[in-house]
Amino acid sequence: MDFASSMLWYWIAYLVVTLIGILHTIFNIFVLHMSSMKEGPGMGEGYEKTKPWHPLYNIIIFPVCAFFYLHGLNTVTFSDVVVTSLIWGTLTIVIDVIGWVLIKHPWSLTFREFYIDYQPWITLIYLAIYASPFIAYGALQLLG
Repeated sequence: MDFASSMLWYWIAYLVVTLIGILHTIFNIFVLHMSSMKEGPGMGEGYEKTKPWHPLYNIIIFPVCAFFYLHGLNTVTFSDVVVTSLIWGTLTIVIDVIGWVLIKHPWSLTFREFYIDYQPWITLIYLAIYASPFIAYGALQLLG
């Protein structure tokens, strides 16, 4: 395991997924003229309509980044895959609670909004992130 490289690819994935989600919301509000959080209710229609897409962003971006991370290792072991899965998935949960719930900003959510109202999407997102190293490992095995 190369922790520095793992974190580099993790942060690339996390930031790309977050940016895509934000840009999708902005697109819905300004191009498709959906309501914003200012116009309510909740986070507004522009954000609400992006929710089903969030797991898709994650199941595409995180495995690609996991693939590049694992491909960069001299030797890939199954324990590398398991450790990467546990670190990436758990780190995401911790970062999400801090960045989207505890730190207050215009797009922050309450615990209820993030962990109950955001179901099943948040669970699917976390499953996608935990699964990503395994998906990448499978792709590496197929490609030889």
